[in-house]
Amino acid sequence: MELIVKTKINFMGMKKFAFVLSGIIALVGLVGIVQIGRNAANMGIDFSGGTSLQLNFAQPVSLEKTRGILAANNFKEATLQQIKGGNQLLIKVGKSGPDTGNVAKTIEEVLRKELHGASFSVESSAEIGPSIGDKLKQDTLKAVGLSMLGIIIYIAWRFDFKFGIGALAATLHDVLAMVALFYLLDKEINLLFITAILTIAGYSLTDTVVVFDRIRENLHKRFDESIDALFNKSINEVLSRTVITSLTTFLAAVSLFLFGGEMIHDFALALVTGVVIATYSSIFIASPIVSVLENRGQTTVKA
Repeated sequence: MELIVKTKINFMGMKKFAFVLSGIIALVGLVGIVQIGRNAANMGIDFSGGTSLQLNFAQPVSLEKTRGILAANNFKEATLQQIKGGNQLLIKVGKSGPDTGNVAKTIEEVLRKELHGASFSVESSAEIGPSIGDKLKQDTLKAVGLSMLGIIIYIAWRFDFKFGIGALAATLHDVLAMVALFYLLDKEINLLFITAILTIAGYSLTDTVVVFDRIRENLHKRFDESIDALFNKSINEVLSRTVITSLTTFLAAVSLFLFGGEMIHDFALALVTGVVIATYSSIFIASPIVSVLENRGQTTVKA
């Protein structure tokens, strides 16, 4: 199946613009990582510690009224989110003191007392201490770091060290781009977001390997053409496959975003944007970096 046939797009001619654009995105992502490290971003209770409580009401409840009740009972920093037309309420309270043991129970008692006549049940509750949150943050950084290391080792073994550098740069770019997006949108940084990052990193690697495979095949052939021309030809040859695969994955992610519900809304958003970012990086970041490294030693491909 081919949606795009016989293209002759000069991708390598756009690499300077792509490098500048991606550099800006990466810079914003680095700022976001620094802010996350300082707990200055919108950190979820997975990393900052706190309490999460999901309530199921028999009838829709007023969000403002509930927020006012909690504020009046020393829960001014609580964040509330309505789910399923207002019948379900998600309440999150960040960690502000040394003890978290009875926060969920206290909130439940306060609402049963203040919301006269409102019948509700506790769907789920979770409480995470600050020490656990810090450990989760450290383990997350290790997981991301090890995945980056694994990527460069795998690509360097399967292809060449230059290809490993290109794949690593593209994957780092994807991670930083997603961090930049969530930081700028003030989205919550939680374990679901980290899951989305690792998912997109794997998708980006798969897409990059397909492009690299064709580049390697063409490099082994006897062509009297420039490195950039050969890279352009290789990318154009697999462009239809790249578009079809990315479009299929994108549509699945959009379906999750539109119909998956509030609980995975941000996760689905990360997948939607991540697919676009990963497709872009495999063409405009990974391949151009390898072409630059190849051009350092030669200007034409030799047998």
